[in-house]
Amino acid sequence: MSLSSHLQTCFTVSGGMRGARAMAPVSLFVIPFGMSFGAAALSQGLDPHDVILMSVIVFAGAAQFAALDLWGPDLPLLAIALTVLAVNARHLVLGAALSPWLLQVSPSRRFLTLGLLTDVNFAQAMAAKDTGETDAGFLLGGGLMLWAAWVCGTALGVLVGSGIDDVATYGLDVLMVAYFAPIAVQFWEGRANLLPWAAAAGIAATGSLLLPAGWPIIAGALAGGLVGALRDAD
Repeated sequence: MSLSSHLQTCFTVSGGMRGARAMAPVSLFVIPFGMSFGAAALSQGLDPHDVILMSVIVFAGAAQFAALDLWGPDLPLLAIALTVLAVNARHLVLGAALSPWLLQVSPSRRFLTLGLLTDVNFAQAMAAKDTGETDAGFLLGGGLMLWAAWVCGTALGVLVGSGIDDVATYGLDVLMVAYFAPIAVQFWEGRANLLPWAAAAGIAATGSLLLPAGWPIIAGALAGGLVGALRDAD
């Protein structure tokens, strides 16, 4: 499932446009999440301009929501930093999977692309790679499309105020799951993958009951990877 080390990578505008077009339909579903964050941030007393600026600079939906849970008159900066780190630590795994691809482009393009990396455009890029995509601009284009949708959604949330405070109320929280499910199925390679998948799912499900937000994903990914590595070492 990882990108092969001999893959010859390019980085072009046309690749970015392909990535943006591929991500456009999914980006529409990101807007309500951005609206929910904008409204929730206002209810926590943040300045409207600061709310939008946070989405422009940080661009980390789950981590931004997690930070809001700790927001108050006396900011617990260390707790916020550790919480955001936990939620985003999965990017260590995503970055490692992309390293054979992105290490072939210049540092400026590499870090710009990684700054816009999300689970969604990562999954999209990996699926595109399996069909022959070699342009790393594809990943950047998808990230830019998602970033624009997130910022626009945040701005709309600031404008409408607290009208949308929970996307789950409207059933929108299942949209990303519905998107990821068929992508995950594409990576299924038969019974040989059953044990790593089962280990990852089991640990993640158990961790969701015992661990803080963000950590179950990390634990599941590490468990699945470890089981897969031990299997391949036999």
